[in-house]
Amino acid sequence: MNVSRRGPAGHPTQTATRSRGRTSVVLALAALIAIVCGPLAAAGTAAGMEPAAPTGTGTAAAPLSPEDTTAWLDGLLPAALEREGITGAVVSVVSGGEIVAKRGYGLASAGSATSEPTPVDVDRTLFRIGSVSKLMTATAVMQQVEAGVIDLDEPVQSYLDVTLPVAFDTPITLRHLLTHTAGFEDQLAGLIASAPAEPKPLRETVAIDPPEQIFEPGTTPSYSNYSNGLAAYVVERVTGTPFEQYATEHVLEASGMTGATYEQPLSPERRRDMSAGYRFAGSPEVPFEVVSPAPAGAISATAGDLANFMNAQLGHPSADGRTLLTPESLERMHAPALDEEHLGNLANGPRMTLGFFERDRNGHRILSHAGDLTAFHAQLEIYPNDDAGIFISLNSTGVNGDSSTAIRDAVTTGFADRYFPEERSAPRVEETAAAHAAALAGTYQLSRRGESTFVRLFYVLSSVEVAAEQDGVVTISAITDSAGTPLRFVEVEPWVWQEVDGQRRVAASTDGDTVTAVGFDPAFTMQPMPTERALVPTIAAGSLLILVITLLAWPLGALRRAGTPRPIPSDRRDRALRWWTRGSVLALVAAAPFWSVVAQALISDGPAPSSVVIRVAQVLTALAVLGCIPSVWRAIRAARGTEPEPSTSDGRPRRRVATAARVTGSGLTALAFVGLGFVAVVGGLLLPDLSY
Repeated sequence: MNVSRRGPAGHPTQTATRSRGRTSVVLALAALIAIVCGPLAAAGTAAGMEPAAPTGTGTAAAPLSPEDTTAWLDGLLPAALEREGITGAVVSVVSGGEIVAKRGYGLASAGSATSEPTPVDVDRTLFRIGSVSKLMTATAVMQQVEAGVIDLDEPVQSYLDVTLPVAFDTPITLRHLLTHTAGFEDQLAGLIASAPAEPKPLRETVAIDPPEQIFEPGTTPSYSNYSNGLAAYVVERVTGTPFEQYATEHVLEASGMTGATYEQPLSPERRRDMSAGYRFAGSPEVPFEVVSPAPAGAISATAGDLANFMNAQLGHPSADGRTLLTPESLERMHAPALDEEHLGNLANGPRMTLGFFERDRNGHRILSHAGDLTAFHAQLEIYPNDDAGIFISLNSTGVNGDSSTAIRDAVTTGFADRYFPEERSAPRVEETAAAHAAALAGTYQLSRRGESTFVRLFYVLSSVEVAAEQDGVVTISAITDSAGTPLRFVEVEPWVWQEVDGQRRVAASTDGDTVTAVGFDPAFTMQPMPTERALVPTIAAGSLLILVITLLAWPLGALRRAGTPRPIPSDRRDRALRWWTRGSVLALVAAAPFWSVVAQALISDGPAPSSVVIRVAQVLTALAVLGCIPSVWRAIRAARGTEPEPSTSDGRPRRRVATAARVTGSGLTALAFVGLGFVAVVGGLLLPDLSY
């Protein structure tokens, strides 16, 4: 679940601003609401010439030892946490089956007027790990595959007692669920609640109001919490054991994660060890968050627990000799799960394994997963070919929206560059770079989006811009450095781009020379934005501006007419149309605070707004959109000259310029209402389904 720089129980992408799918969405919607509520309611080289600059450090690897790792972490993290406003953090590093380092920094609790601050105890303090929990779900599924109980490629419906919503003939399989390619739209409501709320039973979570399927299975990576919950429910069905109980016994305990728990809320015993969460250092505590579906992001654990899990995923037995999976099953789980037959050229970019996000840095293969709640932000990365791994979790978001991401990137990329530096030469730029860059340029929408409910607008406003420079370099607005500057990419393989002076890759799928999809992260895809959707931000801004001016013009016009001894004549129809138009504008004003409540809930990951609030906002918006009728009618009457002719105070007709201004004004008002209707229809604001 990705909101802004993070996502509740979600996976952010690997840049300083991590997938801006929901970041851009939230900010764009907030901007639209602000427009309403504010005024109305009080370096690449030429293609085929020189190679790109080397991507690695060019230095020898440091020894991956307890002494060096501890010194490196201690030199990096305390200052970074203070700079970014992070209250506390834990880190663990493994290599060769051993825990090389476990470090805790800062405070688990900042204290209060009645309690003293509590420092992080790396051996006891529990941190939330968000969507890193999905790796435990994937492991549980693979255990059942290994046992021969389930098949990754059988229709998942055969294991269920609930009927999945499907829109395509291709059946959904567990392979699709674990690779985020089942095709489900994004679902926001109900993901997070605050304690003492209890999580919903897993069956209820997957059976009641499931998301609609908007992509053919196996074709379009699109991050989905629902898919992970559904995979967990399959495990629950085939084992006859509640998933959390099964996973605790066969995944957590089997890998030595003795301090980890799925409990939501925590028991009193666990609560004593739980780190508090903060938006930033010095802010009030964020209440303990209850995630549904729980398998997608519920786990609380220590740094040592995740170190043991990393070692188990690397094939090492736990202290009591237990193993999670056979070497063959681990190899299958860690291999790319979909190929070009399913993904087309997207398979030449970043891909999913069965649960992990596959990455490459400095020529070393990395399997990773991130996890984010409102306050907690975690990242786990293992190096299966190098028998090493690193885990970090933070208990604050930080003073900047991307503070937690910047720190996680500094730690994980710093780890790679220090202990596994680059030894390859940089790739050459393709001769087709300029032509393909021009084809790639345009406006895109994210595959992770809602389509069937009113939040469609929330995603329509999240467009991603791809720009091409003359030398074939492209920039993608959603992929930036820590300063917010878009990264620059050059084509290094046909329809595959690599970061200039970096290693991030982007791949495009095409139909001839037309780009149909862009994969910029294993579970996140961009698709060309339909023209009507690309026009929504401009039309929305223009329409609202005109209606604001219209609203302000009414009292000014009344003041001007107050000194006129003789009223301007009008007929009954004209008066009715005028008051209908004004009523529609006032309905839009009245809708603004209700939409603001909805937007605030989405921005803050707070409880879902009442269905009454959403429905009232929709009804008022519908009344506002109906202003199309009287405004267009009045514009036609004005253009035809059938409206009463305004007169001066002495009864003489006004100047022709005044009549022209009246025709222009009524025409602009009509266009604004038509634009408002366009935004409402294309954005789905009036769709009846309130389950988003």
